[in-house]
Amino acid sequence: MADAPTQRTIATNGVELAVTEAGEGFPVVFCHGFPELAYSWRHQIPAVAAAGYHAIAADQRGYGGSSKPAEISDYDIIHLTDDMLGLLDALGEEKAVFVGHDWGAPVVWGLSQRAPERVAAVVGMSVPFIPRAPAPPTQLFKAIFTDTFFYMLYFQEPGVADANLGADPAVTMTRFLCAIGGEAIENSEGKSLGELAGAYDGRGFVERLPEPDGLPSWLTQAELDHYIEVFTETGFTGGLNWYRNLDRNWERTPELAGVKVEMPALFIGGATDPVLMMSPPSMMEGHVTDLRGSVIVPGAGHWVQQEAPDAVNKALLDFLGGLDLPR
Repeated sequence: MADAPTQRTIATNGVELAVTEAGEGFPVVFCHGFPELAYSWRHQIPAVAAAGYHAIAADQRGYGGSSKPAEISDYDIIHLTDDMLGLLDALGEEKAVFVGHDWGAPVVWGLSQRAPERVAAVVGMSVPFIPRAPAPPTQLFKAIFTDTFFYMLYFQEPGVADANLGADPAVTMTRFLCAIGGEAIENSEGKSLGELAGAYDGRGFVERLPEPDGLPSWLTQAELDHYIEVFTETGFTGGLNWYRNLDRNWERTPELAGVKVEMPALFIGGATDPVLMMSPPSMMEGHVTDLRGSVIVPGAGHWVQQEAPDAVNKALLDFLGGLDLPR
């Protein structure tokens, strides 16, 4: 049985990252999404450590106990992927398996393209590998959504979404975690998502999420309280700044056009995750050349590793066990 996870701060790439880790062995690095934390991997870190790996998860820049640079440009994909390379350097490791969920998925996919020699294998959750767009993403979104509310566009204007999400972090985190989880989507027949694609009418993001009747079975009040406490302290600006670099990411990475992900890869998603409707795993065909499975977890929504930890851990450990890693 692996020891309980420990925390420390690691300085790298001009920031300090609050890191949670457990176990010894080949490194497996977990990258969380929005609005999450290293804590989002609380079910995976002990399981992966117990299986004989060094499980590592950081609060990424802008989140939790990690640094929160002031400039929006400090949150582009170059900084985000370099943070993970710097983390490897600080750990004295040449390679790792990288696992990313939500926004963490573009980080690990991008890392696989930018520094394939440092990525032994890659796992994307909820967001598949998406080939380079033909134009800056927000241009495409504006053309697609026109007069319809789309959260990524709403997040673009500095200060607006920050105030909306930060007005009451308890309401924000409760509604957000519940609304796009599998139980809420199934129980409401998808209506929990309907207002996120409604007309512009002056409402912000949080007002479009329904107030849940109670917490889903996968989320305890103590777990929710942890998120509320952290985001009450930090606000949401750091995470929102990742979205504000969508076009900058596109502008800064023309050399990645056509670059394939060639190391062993796995995709994991929830069957009712709305992101999979926008970006289906089939997008990876021909671009991820050693895809060893797309595990779609029944009943799970967007927060798949928290909603269905047993299924996710099994998929992860099966994938890791099939790799030729030094032990």
